[in-house]
Amino acid sequence: MRIESPTLDETEVIADLWVELARGQQRFGSHLASETNRGRIAETIGRYIADDTLLVARSEGRIVGFAMFAIERRLYATETTRGIVHNLFVIPEKRSEGIGTALMEAAEVALTERDADVIGLETLAANDGARRFYASLDYEPHRVELEKRVETDNSP
Repeated sequence: MRIESPTLDETEVIADLWVELARGQQRFGSHLASETNRGRIAETIGRYIADDTLLVARSEGRIVGFAMFAIERRLYATETTRGIVHNLFVIPEKRSEGIGTALMEAAEVALTERDADVIGLETLAANDGARRFYASLDYEPHRVELEKRVETDNSP
């Protein structure tokens, strides 16, 4: 298994994996429409590749996971430079092989090289497996986002 930067030619492969990620997160309460966002995420992936802020894991020549990250851009000045891991995904059949950990470690190094003082990420509250994984890498809760479903004319 190798962690490396992808090429622009691999944008569609990574977009397919992102759609799989988004679809899988729906069972934990994500509101993202997976396939509907495919075009937009493909464009975003291209920008991440061009900015060298996307890494892939390769096994036997194929992409089996990816991490997208960046330095957070805020409206207000802060006292720290915060790196953000926006997406981390490993295909289900390759999980528990250390690929996610290797991707996170490589993303952390890249963000540290970009002067990040802290690194943040989000995961869905109902995704206990992801929360355990990030806790094993010493990530601790920092912010809590709350949500309430309301009845509207558009409610299912």
